[in-house]
Amino acid sequence: MDIKNNTANIVSVSRIFVAFAAIGLLFIQTTNAYIWAVVLTIIAFSMDGVDGYIARKYNQSSEWGSVLDIMGDRIVEASYWIVFAVMGWLNILFPIICIARAFTTDGIRSVALSKGMTAFGDKSMQSTAWGKFICGSKFMRISYAVAKVAAFVLLIVAYIPDLDIKYADPIRLVAVILAWAAIIFCVVRAIPVVAESGKLFNDAK
Repeated sequence: MDIKNNTANIVSVSRIFVAFAAIGLLFIQTTNAYIWAVVLTIIAFSMDGVDGYIARKYNQSSEWGSVLDIMGDRIVEASYWIVFAVMGWLNILFPIICIARAFTTDGIRSVALSKGMTAFGDKSMQSTAWGKFICGSKFMRISYAVAKVAAFVLLIVAYIPDLDIKYADPIRLVAVILAWAAIIFCVVRAIPVVAESGKLFNDAK
């Protein structure tokens, strides 16, 4: 593999392992482990922006890169939701909704990809203004990312061993509110994908 011309793709895949390392640390019940989990979580989600920047700056954008980017998003996000539910920090509905949404949108997008369309960008499968705004606008993508990352980071912080309860409880409350905001964004951003999917299958008839 040509590493120089696949830097963005390497970053996309590498952040999955950074996230796995962070998640693994959550099962080590020490303050240092949780602090490192917070740091690695921030790094893992920051890398999502880095791969896109590299792809644009060095002209490494491609359909394969788009697939890897979305794959990385799905694996990382679902892994956190699942682990938080397993640890009893969030209701099991969170990972169920996240995974159901991922299967739905990615199934539809796989059909779009076979027709030369991508999830975002100039070849986006979204043809309506409202669909492009909800799925691809910087406002929606950044709002979703901020809510999600803040929820994940604050959840970990709230459960740091030996953290004083007077700090832990309010942090946990804010984290849960942000988690609900993130999962609502998750569902809302899937609506245009489903709503505009009919044209893909009509064309196939």
